Amino acid sequence: MDGAERFNHEEIAVTDKRKAYEEKYDAQLQEWNAQIDLLKARADKAKAEAKIEYYKTIEAMQRKRDTAKVKLEELKTAGDGAWEDVKTGAEKAWNEVKTAFHDAASKFK
Repeated sequence: MDGAERFNHEEIAVTDKRKAYEEKYDAQLQEWNAQIDLLKARADKAKAEAKIEYYKTIEAMQRKRDTAKVKLEELKTAGDGAWEDVKTGAEKAWNEVKTAFHDAASKFK
């Protein structure tokens, strides 16, 4: 395998890795949207006091989700040289969002 061919294989591997991350995060966003929709449905059926608590939590979840969405867009548009750094920041943000969603889901079981 010559140098150009090896470079091409490495470039394809990096592109595949990026695409896999993006697909993973897109799927996670869809799951979080579904969780928010479920909480909204529960909130609509709840009594007034509980409804307030639901909507406070929903708003917080939406803000966290929106932050994660911004990180995903940064990840998608990052150049090859900056992608690993952006990925690290995105993973940190996603872990924070994942924890917030888990906590919210546990709160309203």
